[in-house]
Amino acid sequence: MKKALSTIIQYVVFLGLGIWLIYHMIHGLKPDERDQLVYAIKSVNLWLLIPVFIAGFLSHLFRAMRWRLLLETISAKPTLPNTLFAVLIGYILNLFIPRAGEVAKCTVLAKYEKLPTHKMVGTIVSERAFDIFCLVIITIIAFLLQASIIGQFAADQYHKLGHLIKTNETAVIIVICVLAILILVLILIYRKHRENKIGHFIKELAHGVLSIFHMKKRWTFIGYTFLIWLMYSMQIYLGFLALPATAHLSVLAALVVLVYGSVAMILTPGGIGAYTSFVAQILVYYAISEVYAQAFGWIAWGAQTSILIILGIVSLLVIHPYNTRRNAKAAVDKKQNI
Repeated sequence: MKKALSTIIQYVVFLGLGIWLIYHMIHGLKPDERDQLVYAIKSVNLWLLIPVFIAGFLSHLFRAMRWRLLLETISAKPTLPNTLFAVLIGYILNLFIPRAGEVAKCTVLAKYEKLPTHKMVGTIVSERAFDIFCLVIITIIAFLLQASIIGQFAADQYHKLGHLIKTNETAVIIVICVLAILILVLILIYRKHRENKIGHFIKELAHGVLSIFHMKKRWTFIGYTFLIWLMYSMQIYLGFLALPATAHLSVLAALVVLVYGSVAMILTPGGIGAYTSFVAQILVYYAISEVYAQAFGWIAWGAQTSILIILGIVSLLVIHPYNTRRNAKAAVDKKQNI
């Protein structure tokens, strides 16, 4: 009961944060700027959003294929359609109840593939741990390749650090130092709290990442991971092309937006408010006006959320008929083989 109440409180707080960010962004615009925002959103090339949807679908398909590799480590071999349906159903549930989607996709797949739910939970931990690891790596790469942009952003956000970040060489040193400090802090926290929830969480993350490198098909797994993050980046880059004001931005800019957007998705349910705010803030440093930066943030968030809702609903509608036909076919094949 206490855990459920705590979850509800957390959800309400972070949803409230997202709503406050939306109010803050809209309220901060002048009346004529709000009109410009509407005009900017209407100016998007809807035809160019089609490849954005395709990239979004492919990212989920590759994620389902990658999860199947993890499931093979527990001797489970579900069909790709059921795995994809479970992933998409999990995502749509996550939009409304954070983290509930992880449990849901295990439950859905267990129901239709006759698999033990408790064994699949371990694969989710490994997958999420590796995603966090990948996000850290991508953040470092984005920081190094776009040091001037992120350095200026850091200079404005953290005035005391601004004068330190002037060159790529300095950026490299800072990244290495920050990474070393982060690892040291995690080790110290783990040693001090190894027997409580914090210690167990850190241990599970480390075990999850290391387990990936010890699996038989680790290179295939890493290949799918690369494709997943590539599709995430392509969604943003193709989104740039769909809006005249951002059409000139590069793939590296998309990588930076991906990092900020990923962090925002963690902060509020479905990234509501936070995604647009974070993306708009960084796009301003690419000489995009605040109005058009917000417009792109809303377009990108709306497109990604729409993909999850549409594909999630389709999965909910299709999964039962698909398995009914599949089971009927299996029964017929069994009788023929007798």
